[in-house]
Amino acid sequence: MANRFEGSAVIDRPVEEVFAFLADGTNDPKFSPRVQEIEKATDGPPGVGTVYRSTVKDAGMTTQREFELTAFEQPSRINWRENTSNMITVPHGGYELSSEGAGTKLVVFNEFAGHGFGKVILPLALRAARKDADAFAARIKAAVEAS
Repeated sequence: MANRFEGSAVIDRPVEEVFAFLADGTNDPKFSPRVQEIEKATDGPPGVGTVYRSTVKDAGMTTQREFELTAFEQPSRINWRENTSNMITVPHGGYELSSEGAGTKLVVFNEFAGHGFGKVILPLALRAARKDADAFAARIKAAVEAS
């Protein structure tokens, strides 16, 4: 996809452990400094249909976000979509996990969509996300390995 970024890292933990960490969306602030607050808005364990609501700060602007899990295939895949209507949203994103030796290969991706003025700034946001993609994956790696 033209508006997609992805990053990857190999995490020194078994795939089941990495999946469990990432399945709990309340762990996001441990690796994403833009997430100021996050809460699980639905009852029960994480799975398809689980909703997380967050307060996020991007480029000096604070916005509210709501993400819904759309795929939950233990231990290899978690996908989501954003249900909010900010200038730039994520209609599709996810984690893909696979065993690599004693560790786990992580691929994290998001596809962006621009709305209103967001269509104008989308190329800048996408360029910044692509530039940071592998560093973002490395922050996830560090958070999982520290947990």
